[in-house]
Amino acid sequence: MEMEAMPLGAMIFLIAVLLIFAAMDVVMLVTLLRPGDERGQVVVWKASAWTLLAVVGTLILDVIENFVRGQYMSVNPFVLLEVTAIIYCVALVVIKKRHGG
Repeated sequence: MEMEAMPLGAMIFLIAVLLIFAAMDVVMLVTLLRPGDERGQVVVWKASAWTLLAVVGTLILDVIENFVRGQYMSVNPFVLLEVTAIIYCVALVVIKKRHGG
């Protein structure tokens, strides 16, 4: 039984998505670790709060859904990390724009 190779276009797309996610992870870590002025700290704090709220909310909904369906609870950590990075980056951009910077 032979496995077919993935088309080149699909491989390029997946590599691009992986690089974008890696960049978002780096942005998330750098903004959390970098000291800044008070306005910058407020922006990071609000983005972090919204990210935590979204991630905890999705995990609660996942637990409820799995409990109702009687399935075991499994969370893919890679997917959770990338969703967290996406939410954080979007919240950071929106809150920075709202606070003028």
